[in-house]
Amino acid sequence: MALFQRLCLIAGAALGFAHAAIAADLPKEIRIDWATYNPVSMLLKQKGFLEQAFAKDGTTIRWVQTNSSSNALQFLNAGSIDFGSSAGSAALVAKINGNPIKSVYVYSRPEWTALVTTRDSAINKVQDLRGKRVAMVRGTDPHIFLVRALQANGMSDKDIVPVLVQQHADGGTALVRGDVDAWAGLDPMMAQHEVEEGARLFYRNAAANTWGILNVREEFAQQYPEAVRRVLAAYEEARKYALAHPDELKQIFIGITKLPGPVVDKQLNERTELTYNKIGPAQRDSILEAGLALQKAGVIGPSVDVAKALSDLVDDQYVSATN
Repeated sequence: MALFQRLCLIAGAALGFAHAAIAADLPKEIRIDWATYNPVSMLLKQKGFLEQAFAKDGTTIRWVQTNSSSNALQFLNAGSIDFGSSAGSAALVAKINGNPIKSVYVYSRPEWTALVTTRDSAINKVQDLRGKRVAMVRGTDPHIFLVRALQANGMSDKDIVPVLVQQHADGGTALVRGDVDAWAGLDPMMAQHEVEEGARLFYRNAAANTWGILNVREEFAQQYPEAVRRVLAAYEEARKYALAHPDELKQIFIGITKLPGPVVDKQLNERTELTYNKIGPAQRDSILEAGLALQKAGVIGPSVDVAKALSDLVDDQYVSATN
C-alpha cells in the first residue's frame, strides 16, 4: 500500500475515533422545556435548531411544556427534564432549598409580572391589599414580586389573604370570576386578561422582575458539558433569529398559544427584551437583590449566605456576553 494511502487510512481512523469519543460524551436523549413565558424556547422548538445540532450524533430531543418557574424547577429537581426555564429569583430560592441546578443562560429580560386587579376594583395601590385575597403560584417570580412589593410598602403576607393556586392561569381565572381581589400575574395570561377583560396592572416595577434564566441539572452539566455548550449555541441561534424576525416569532407564538395578536403584541413588544444572553453583573445583582429582600421578609432563612448561594447557582462559562 502506498504511503499516502496508509496516511489517509490512519487519518480517517483517527477522525472516526474522535467522533466516537464525542458521541460517547453526549446523552442519548436531552429533555428540555418550552414555556409561553419563554418565547425563545417556542421558536427554538418550532425551528428545529436543537434537533439539527445533535442530528449526526443520534441524540434525540424531548420537549416538555412547563407552566411556571416552580413547575420547571420541580421537574429539574425530580430529574424529569435536563434544562428548564425560570425566573432568576426562583432559581436562587430553589438552589437554597437544595435543588441541584446551575443557571447557565439568559433567554429574556422581561417585565412579565405585575399586581393585577379587575377593571372596576377599588384597589389602586399596594396598601389597598390589606385584608384582601391575592392569588399566586408559590416559588415563582410573581410570588417573589408580591413579597417585595408588600415589603416596600411596610407590609407582609400577614397583611393579606394569600390564595395559592397550582398554575398562573388559575390565578387569572380566579380574579376574573371574583374569587380573589388581586393576582400576582404572569404573561401571557396577564396580557390576555388585560386586553380581553380590562384587568388593570395597578402596581408595576420592571426592575423587580428578575431575568428569564435557563437552568440545567448539575449532574447533567458535569457529565455532558459538550451537550450543554451545544444546547446553548442552539438557544443563541434561536434568540438571534427571534431578534431578526420579530413577525415570525409573533406568528409562532400565536400558532402555539392560540392567543390573539393584540395579546401577543403586548407581551412581546411591550414587556420582553431579547438582547441579552449571559448571566453577567446586571443579572447577578438583580437576583441577589431579590434574594436579600426575600431573606428580609423571612422567606429565606437568616443563616443563609445569599451571595454564596448565588455564586454556587450561576455558571456563565458557556456563552460570551452579547447585548
